[in-house]
Amino acid sequence: MQGLIAMFVLVVDTNQRPLMPTTQSRARRWVESGKATPFWKRGIFCVRLNVEPSNRNTQPIAVGIDPGSKREAFTVKSQAHTYLNILTHAVDWVKDAVETRRNMRQTRRGRKTPCRQSRANRLVNKHSLAPSTKARWQWKLRICQWLALMFPITAFVVEDIKARTSKNGRKWNISFSPLEVGKSWFYAQLHQLGILEIKSGLETKELRVMQGLKKTKNKLAEKFEAHNVDSFVLANWYTGGHIQPDNTHLLVVIPLRFHRRQLHRLEHAPGHIRSPYGGTMSLGFKRGSLAIHPKYKLCFIGGSSKGRISLHSIATGKRLCQNAKSQNAKSQDIQFLTYNTWRIRYVA
Repeated sequence: MQGLIAMFVLVVDTNQRPLMPTTQSRARRWVESGKATPFWKRGIFCVRLNVEPSNRNTQPIAVGIDPGSKREAFTVKSQAHTYLNILTHAVDWVKDAVETRRNMRQTRRGRKTPCRQSRANRLVNKHSLAPSTKARWQWKLRICQWLALMFPITAFVVEDIKARTSKNGRKWNISFSPLEVGKSWFYAQLHQLGILEIKSGLETKELRVMQGLKKTKNKLAEKFEAHNVDSFVLANWYTGGHIQPDNTHLLVVIPLRFHRRQLHRLEHAPGHIRSPYGGTMSLGFKRGSLAIHPKYKLCFIGGSSKGRISLHSIATGKRLCQNAKSQNAKSQDIQFLTYNTWRIRYVA
């Protein structure tokens, strides 16, 4: 987080409306004089002005978006500065989760136990998105909405992706493609946040070649050249101002996976006792929340068992311990900081 703070500090007014970012030294003077109050928004350091700003003039700020199947890139840029480069992990587990849910339901219906009659299909003749497709595009929209709360964004520039809608010379309706349907839904939502500009993949490549930038073939690498080089040229196409990137630091955002509460598992536990599984609460704490522990410092809250809570590393997601004391214990180990649904780390 220090890399981002050393560059720019995000600013909002008393009504939480975003203003132009400022420098670290100016934000420090504001905080010391009481003119502003510091706070964190999903891992990003911000300040809130306690007085009316001297002016509300803003420069055009664009968000370049490079969608992908495994990794996705976002770049927030004005003509003068590149404020933020975000590399996110895509939500790609919903399809398997839906299949597991279907298998569990079929297993329950095959048992010799009383059960309700099958409910009619409520999605017949209704326009809807497949769960896996909806989760993917909702994740992109959440990132955009999060950025719109911190920056006075003018436009979103998206690299268009297309599904194959022809086979053996015959075209079929693009509404049958989940990719095309999800993309159309996403574009409609972005229209409500700002101006929407769409560029094809060929146009993005031409912009990248014109600026002399290269893209690595390792799509899973946490490097600027993997995906953010495309999001940068898309944002720079709208705002202008740079030939070469002025900021190649990455903010890696990884969504946390929460399991729904499952009363019936696939297999019986010993003694035919069903153990509790899933949910989003752990002994009064919401899972994923950031907390401070005396030994492990900054971490996030995981599951709970037998009155103790597990803590996880923000950098790797690995479990650090399983015996942290809850807030109901006599001696509390965990100091709650803020709610969170993803983990982040900075890569220089």
